[in-house]
Amino acid sequence: MTEAWRPDDDERRGALGPVRVRVPAKVNLHLGVGPLRRDGYHELNTIYHAISIYDELTARRGDTLALTMEGEGTGELALDDTNLVIRAAHALAGYAGVLPHARLHLRKQIPLAGGLAGGSADAAAALVACDALWGTGLSRDELAGIAADLGSDVPFLIYGGTALGTGRGEAISPVLARPTSWHWVVAIADVGLSTPTAYRELDRLRDSGAAGAPLGSTDALLGALRQRDPRVLARTLGNDLQDAALAMRPALADTLKAGEAAGALTGIVSGSGPTCVFLAANAADAERIAAELTAAGVCREARVAHGPVAGARVG
Repeated sequence: MTEAWRPDDDERRGALGPVRVRVPAKVNLHLGVGPLRRDGYHELNTIYHAISIYDELTARRGDTLALTMEGEGTGELALDDTNLVIRAAHALAGYAGVLPHARLHLRKQIPLAGGLAGGSADAAAALVACDALWGTGLSRDELAGIAADLGSDVPFLIYGGTALGTGRGEAISPVLARPTSWHWVVAIADVGLSTPTAYRELDRLRDSGAAGAPLGSTDALLGALRQRDPRVLARTLGNDLQDAALAMRPALADTLKAGEAAGALTGIVSGSGPTCVFLAANAADAERIAAELTAAGVCREARVAHGPVAGARVG
């Protein structure tokens, strides 16, 4: 059993100064969606990939638990107990037997409801930051265990890299491949899409026979990652939720066409959308494709990124 925290422990455990944690966005290189489970989630078979678009969370000592923010979603994102950052801090405090006291500030660059797991990333950052601030000394695996109760993508963002996700996505197994940096263009839409709504739309499309054939095994993609050839990888990317995202936001088809016309090796909707991601042959091609997408006016913003990168980390 974890020893209970006492107020006079402040000077003996945890960080005295601010703790800053950077946490990346994720894309799904393969997102296979299975049947609806009894718990209301779908069975997933996915390959997560962390990319170099980051949120940053700073944690300082405080007498209460409070959250402020700047950047993407400011004024739109609730900062109360419904926020995943606050929920993560409470979950860690309850697990470790400490008081949930911290002043948290979020600098957000990952767009809201974009299919890039921005909320999940922030929850992972809160777990890592508060663990350091409070000196709870938990392992990554322990933090990932807490993360699983917060959301399906949160455990992956504790680890980062490239990983297989099963169950509802929370069971993580790292993908072992030779070090390779893949180059991406991330086309961000003006307005987000709700993840639960996307899953319901996929169910509707499947019930009506309008959805494409479900993705099969991840074996081809895992083999492509080992080959380190972006052209080979491009042939293996897939997302069962893409049909749903295109049905709800038909203009995304224009974004995908524009990216491929600009020279991307392939493009897919990221997660539940509406962000589209494009695989480029190299860094220079990524920069050029991003500029052409921006000029074409098919997205709010196009950013370049690389992956895989580490998950939530102090520093």
